[in-house]
This record gives sequence, structure tokens and C-alpha cells, in this order.
Amino acid sequence: MKLGIIGSGKIVHDFLTTADKIENLELAAISTTKRSQAIARDLAKQYGIKEVFADNNLLFRDPNVDTVYVAVPNSLHYEVVKQAIENGKNVICEKPYVSTVTEAKELKKIADEHHVIIVEAITNIHLGNFQAIKKALKKIAPIHIIALNYTQYSSRYDDFLKGKIAPVFDPAKDGGTLMDLNIYNIHLAVGLFGKPQAVQYYPVMQKGIDTSGILAMTYSDKQATLIASKDCYTNPRSFIEGENGTIYFDGSTGVLANFTVDNRGGDTDKFNFNQYEHRMASEFAAFVDIIDHHDVAEANKLYDHSMAVMDVLAQAKASVKN
Repeated sequence: MKLGIIGSGKIVHDFLTTADKIENLELAAISTTKRSQAIARDLAKQYGIKEVFADNNLLFRDPNVDTVYVAVPNSLHYEVVKQAIENGKNVICEKPYVSTVTEAKELKKIADEHHVIIVEAITNIHLGNFQAIKKALKKIAPIHIIALNYTQYSSRYDDFLKGKIAPVFDPAKDGGTLMDLNIYNIHLAVGLFGKPQAVQYYPVMQKGIDTSGILAMTYSDKQATLIASKDCYTNPRSFIEGENGTIYFDGSTGVLANFTVDNRGGDTDKFNFNQYEHRMASEFAAFVDIIDHHDVAEANKLYDHSMAVMDVLAQAKASVKN
């Protein structure tokens, strides 16, 4: 994969720290706004990125780029992804995929017409611990209660209270805790248990944006409570509770650093099956394999999963309006 990066925010910096651990990945180019071009040059020098652009169209036309990593504010995902696809580039789009189910379907249609692959960058469903937790569910089944918690006091929250609004707190830019943090919980729950029968979102609203919230997801035989917060502090712990035991893990639901199986019979075992130290390495290793082999079947599986998540997000948003 010859990767062109669009964006220079924190997530790009985070990804670049682990890019050298990913086999068959070449950092071909980076494009930013003119205002951020100095940052892009610094990143290129530090991580060996070959080309620096201040115009996305130049990156789209670069023959040495076959895949574009879109890491711009949420509200720009659709526009930038569409341009990349129409220029014949495969796309890795940061979560959340796009704003609406309609946009997601349109982008997939255009991608298929251009014979390129599009995937959503979401860490947890590509981690070894996710797969191991999925297999371990039968040990504690039947399962009736899921409580997932991603609380992370935002470094931008204090500025938000003072009136300095970053994109992650801007409703006009598709910000908010549901889209920024609870989406990890949704991906995890949908990946483990499928789509729910009903969805209801209970947000804490400040200045027109959800700074924290609880998402209730109802299944035929279980209830899931998904908590996310950018305005609170805790050391989060998440639980999957069944008649024969509990699976729990501490910290971010996007990292899944380890997990514990606490059996009703008394045995308790802690596990870590993650292959890489950094949370983003597994997803990009998977994307390289999918794109280099043009594995449409696997890409379609990921698309179907993303669409199920998009449907939950749409129901969550609609539930607040009703």
C-alpha cells in the first residue's frame, strides 16, 4: 500500500508513531491546509513521508499514492472521501464513517463503480482481544447485561466551557461524544452481538452538543448500556455479564488492552491477545492486506458492519429529536 494522508491532527500523529511497525506500508504523501503546512513538513521529515502537499487535488493526482487515509474533521469526511474515490484511490476513512446512512451508501456505490475499496478506520474490531472476547462469550452465556464505558475527560473541554469550540465539540462539524467516543462502544457491541432491536440515546447537552451520554440498546434477550463522556473523569471498566460468568476489561473500549473472564464456578483468568503494542497497528495491517490483495469480500464484510453501526447512530440521533 502506498498511502497518502489527508490531515495533520492528533490522530495522524498517533498513527505515524506506529506506521513503521506495519509491513508493506509506504508513506507516500501528506496533504494539509496551507495553515498546517509547516506541521506537515515536520511530520514528513520525522517519519519519512515522501511528498508534502497543501492541496488535496495534488495528492489525488499523485501516481505514487494508491490509498488515501482521510483524517479530517467528521463533517468533511463525505466530501473528501468522494473526491478520493472519483480519482481512483482506495480510501481508509477515520471513524465515524460519514454523517448519514444515505451518504455511506452513495460512497460505496461510487467506490464499486470505480473498482476501489473503502473501509472505516475503527480500532477495536481489528484487535486480537476483540476476537478472543467474541470466542469467550460462550463461556459465560447466556448473556443478559452489557455495560460499556468510554469516559475520557477531554483536553479541549475546559476551552469549550470558555467558548473556544474545537471541531469535536462543534455540532456544525458533526462533533459530540456520541460520534467521538460512544462510537467505539457501538462498534464493539454490534461486532459482538449484532444490531439491536431498539435504540435510545440520553445525552447531557451543553452549548448545543452532547458532552456525555448514555446509549441504551435493546436485544431480545439482553440489554446494553453504552456510556461515553468527555466532561467527566473516571478509570472506566466495562462488563459483559452472563449466567455463567462475567467478562470485564479496564480502560478505553477502543484499545481493549486486556480482558478478564470471571467464571461463576470461581476461576478467574486474565488475557491479552493483541499482536501490537499500539492500538492502530492491527487495523492498518488488516487494511494493507485487504487493499493490496483487493479483497472485496472482506471489505464488504467491514462495510456491512459499518452500516449496522451507522444505523444505530441514526436511531440514536432520531431518538433525541422525538
